[in-house]
Amino acid sequence: MQEAKAKIPLCSGKLRWHFIGHLQSNKCRDSIELFEMIQSVDSLPLAQEINKRCDQAAKQMPILLEVNVAGEANKFGYQPEQLFADLKSIHALPRIEIHGLMTVPPWSPESERTRPHFRRLRELKNQCEKILSVPLPHLSMGMSGDFETAIEEGATMLRIGTALFGARMKPLGAR
Repeated sequence: MQEAKAKIPLCSGKLRWHFIGHLQSNKCRDSIELFEMIQSVDSLPLAQEINKRCDQAAKQMPILLEVNVAGEANKFGYQPEQLFADLKSIHALPRIEIHGLMTVPPWSPESERTRPHFRRLRELKNQCEKILSVPLPHLSMGMSGDFETAIEEGATMLRIGTALFGARMKPLGAR
């Protein structure tokens, strides 16, 4: 969030910014001011806080619900059962618009190993559409090393910054 607050004002006003990554509740106010979409909503309390901040700003916020399809302990995101438990409550929030699901599968040098995770996210999206009786147009999945596989499995949004811009420089002192 700190990096976005510093860099977004320096860029063209024609760019559309999406927040990706773990969002802490205390950063929701900044996120609704800076971003057009939040791609990593991973809990009902977070969605409620975003809704509250959007209400204060008289703004709607498109979101993607982040799902931890692989069940990795070191990653954020909904477990599928909890996603289904919270789905209608999030959908009922008046300032939130659920546009789909997002996942970050386990990294693998072989993109084909990510296919089951992308397929599972697509299946979950289909189930969510049935539960809500509305279409969810987006699946945000796939990064520079596996985006072709993600597209084959239905991705509508890709995160391919490394392929476009190269590896990010690490801050001084980072390992």
